[in-house]
Amino acid sequence: MSSELFADLEWRGLLAQTTDRDSLIKELKSAPTKFYIGFDPTAPSLHVGNLVVILVMRRFQLAGHLPIALVGGATGLVGDPSGRNEERTLNDESVVLEWVGNIKNQLSKFLDFDTKQNPAVMANNLVWTKPVSALEFLRDIGKHFSVNQMLAKDSVASRLESGGISYTEFSYQVLQAFDYLELYRRDNCKLQLGGSDQWGNIVAGLDLIRKVEGGSAHAFTIPLMAKSDGSKFGKTAGGSVWLDPEMTSPYAFYQFWFNTEDADVEKYLKVFSFKDRSEIERLIETVKTNPGAREAQRELARELTSMVHGADESAKVEAASSALFGQGELNLLDEKTLAAALSQLPKVSISKNEAFPTWVDLLAATGVVDSKSAARRIVKENGAYLNNEKISGEDFAPTKEHLIHGRFLVLRKGKRDLASVEVI
Repeated sequence: MSSELFADLEWRGLLAQTTDRDSLIKELKSAPTKFYIGFDPTAPSLHVGNLVVILVMRRFQLAGHLPIALVGGATGLVGDPSGRNEERTLNDESVVLEWVGNIKNQLSKFLDFDTKQNPAVMANNLVWTKPVSALEFLRDIGKHFSVNQMLAKDSVASRLESGGISYTEFSYQVLQAFDYLELYRRDNCKLQLGGSDQWGNIVAGLDLIRKVEGGSAHAFTIPLMAKSDGSKFGKTAGGSVWLDPEMTSPYAFYQFWFNTEDADVEKYLKVFSFKDRSEIERLIETVKTNPGAREAQRELARELTSMVHGADESAKVEAASSALFGQGELNLLDEKTLAAALSQLPKVSISKNEAFPTWVDLLAATGVVDSKSAARRIVKENGAYLNNEKISGEDFAPTKEHLIHGRFLVLRKGKRDLASVEVI
């Protein structure tokens, strides 16, 4: 199983670096191996970028190994300098504690904590870090670190070049190494997984285990996700794509995956999908033979939305996506799902006390067209729709009877261009 796991991870492009590969495979073959990944509470929610490593954890657990999900109640108070050009804003301990709880709840969707064979467990590094005094930490842990080596790490060197780094963030790598040492001591944890930008921190933990305990362990890093055009993965015009439905609605989450560029969908399927290899290869082929159908993107969006938000929510947002483009009944969508879908569109609001403008006026007000004359031309060319019903006259004005859930109107220009009206 371990050889098959490695082969699958390599095919999916999920292996960046590892310590002695043969030794690690032997370790994984000998018995179920305890491994961990750390998640720092730097925001109220995890985001889609975190899914890369979370789903690798899930693959290891499915292969029979024992995941430790380490939540950084301590390291989250300090801040990781990796990938940043400036100091993090330090949050209050009460805020970090709340975010720790959020992360625990979200990870429970991906890891099995109840199975009797190889259950996942949660850990919080505040448990072993907080009781240690500063003097104890410096004497027992700090003495094993070379400042020269710490300065040479990419995350530190880049910060020094860009203006400097505080002692607080400089010490992060020592705290992370301390985590690995403690999990090795407490749980016989012999493998740490992380993004490729964490290689230096993980190796520092291996060195600490060797120096303090005379033991050995392993590192496994996963490539950082990047889009084919070089832009950052997991970002949209509205900001980060979060796993919390209150921060990124299930509809917006679905659309993020559905709007994947053809050039990226092969990579995303391999990294995020749990479909078997033959099905993924079939979907990749559809991108070449029938890209307009967007079957690969639709399957990706459906699988990831179901995984994060549940199958029922995925079905709702998929129905909303279809209904907006005339392939379903808008009136059958629940208000919350419809509101989330319409929030992604150009929008105009009107008062419930004013007379309804014409369709032409409304479309022009949303900015979908440059002028009212352009909107009139759309009506003449039979491309004007209100709530998926064709509009035939330039003077047509909706009424309260047209409102969906008593507050929404959906305008469509042709097949693809949408806008919304909300009565407030």
